[in-house]
Amino acid sequence: MFSHVMVGSNDLDVSRAFYDALFGAVGGKPAMQDDKGRLIYMHDGALFMVTKPIDGEPACHANGGTIGFRMTSTEQADAWHAAGVAAGGTACEDPPGVREGGFGKLYLAYLRDPAGNKLCGLHRIG
Repeated sequence: MFSHVMVGSNDLDVSRAFYDALFGAVGGKPAMQDDKGRLIYMHDGALFMVTKPIDGEPACHANGGTIGFRMTSTEQADAWHAAGVAAGGTACEDPPGVREGGFGKLYLAYLRDPAGNKLCGLHRIG
């Protein structure tokens, strides 16, 4: 449904360490960096990028926004979450676990990256 996701960062070195660990936990490769300095991650047909804002203003997270990443199992979601926390992220919401709602049973693991962006590892159960 989307072509890519890009988040802002004020410190690309901190973001690289965090996202390299986060995506490495699910089989992704470390970031490539383009000629504009943006970090680029490609995995399973998806594209995720991190950049300093083009307008020169400080990066900030979107209050109420969440970026969801598809996980293949509850174990992968747990490894993803643990890698993110170990690399400087912060656990948020409820601890990783099963939630039931309008979309059926979901295993969700929430955290914030070092810049405050809210992320979710999601595995659909059943």
